[in-house]
Amino acid sequence: MDWKGLLISAVVGFNLFVLWYFIILNGIYLILFLASLAEVMRYLRRTFSSDYQQILTSEMTWPISILVPAHNEEKTIVATVRSLLMLNYGQFEIIVVNDGSTDETLKRLVEAFELRRMDKVYRRSIATRPVRGVYGSLLQTGLIVLDKERGGKADALNAGINLSRYPLFCSVDADSVIEEDALLKVVKPFMEHPEEMIAVGGIVRCINGCEVTDGRVTKIRLPQRALPTMQVVEYLRAFLTGRIGWSVLRSLLIISGAFGLYKKSEVIEVGGYDHFTDTEDLELVVQLHENLRRKKKKYRIVFVPDPVCWTEVPTTWKVLSRQRNRWHRGMLQTFARHKSGFFNPRFGGIGLFAYPYYLLFETFGPLVEVLGYVTVLVSYLLGILNFEFFLLFFILAVLYGVFLSVAAILMEEISFRRYPAWEDLLRLLLYGILENFGYRQILAVFKVRAFWDFLHRRRHWGRMEREGFQAPPGPRPAPAKLG
Repeated sequence: MDWKGLLISAVVGFNLFVLWYFIILNGIYLILFLASLAEVMRYLRRTFSSDYQQILTSEMTWPISILVPAHNEEKTIVATVRSLLMLNYGQFEIIVVNDGSTDETLKRLVEAFELRRMDKVYRRSIATRPVRGVYGSLLQTGLIVLDKERGGKADALNAGINLSRYPLFCSVDADSVIEEDALLKVVKPFMEHPEEMIAVGGIVRCINGCEVTDGRVTKIRLPQRALPTMQVVEYLRAFLTGRIGWSVLRSLLIISGAFGLYKKSEVIEVGGYDHFTDTEDLELVVQLHENLRRKKKKYRIVFVPDPVCWTEVPTTWKVLSRQRNRWHRGMLQTFARHKSGFFNPRFGGIGLFAYPYYLLFETFGPLVEVLGYVTVLVSYLLGILNFEFFLLFFILAVLYGVFLSVAAILMEEISFRRYPAWEDLLRLLLYGILENFGYRQILAVFKVRAFWDFLHRRRHWGRMEREGFQAPPGPRPAPAKLG
């Protein structure tokens, strides 16, 4: 048997498969980018400050419960709560859920906001781990801290839902800061379509490098280190050329756990956040889609590009690998649980387009990409590497990624301009190129490792070390409103 001939045939066949795979994937990326660009332009044309002023003053504006799950967040939790207390919104409450922290998270909250234990009825619409106590603030009305046994992020959010009073709830990560008018912007779709709107997501940006004063981002800057700067570019590409496009196509599957607004009754109906996946935000949105499709109810789940949530991103490869492993493992868990929805016409565009895309390209894409690099190397070693093939593979796998990153940065520059300094724009463009030569490939390896953990049913969150928000040097300036 000619083993070398068989190997060569297999390698050539897989190379052709990889080429067509990337051709189709990049075609989808282009469609999403064009849809996103058109939507951003429409959004800017139809958005006026008077709209938000009307929402702020209207008695019809829905009140919101803000839920902040916290486990060992002593470095950022006080700044996060302070940023929430300064939100420009009518009626809202803040519920911080201390999920069995072993550090000084609860102590910092008690001292900063003069918390006192209170008698408050805790109704369990959703089953959770036992609650140890409920605290209210002597300084801030509407601030409640719920202390409970460790149950994980999903359990903490469910406990917050149980305690909440209002028909909408907003989930905010404990290492995040949301801008002053963010709630007004994210609630607007609910005001425009009160019967149909189920969930709204907002954009998440990297706070590393920015200055934070009294819970407000007072100076926007890029991180000094390369790794978090590459994540700035990655987040811009994911949100501005990905989620906006899927939102336009009515097939949005992910609302970031760092910042999302939901109709509480619909979430309770599907049993709240799920404990059995490692990405509770993706699982919840998929469950909402499927439940509403089964009921044949007209609904909307959308993404809004302007309400900004600033969040701390990993600064070391070790922490980044844990985070991306968990994200990808959670995606595998969710789609394994919801496999009946794939190519199911009963689920409309979700079943026919979004599910297949996420399974074939987002879930298996890293595996195909890594194997593609391996087969190129094997082709070279076997002496069968065709220059035209290599050039086409390089363009599809690498240069198109550069195009998408640079396009996302330019879209940001012509629309929201959060990084107005020329030096920041030039650095972003530079890293938009560099991240495709090493960084993206390393992330693909992290995600391939997630397949191994998924197949062995490993469940682990991994410790996410925080550095805390950066305060300005010298005397603290007065908080400035971002524009």
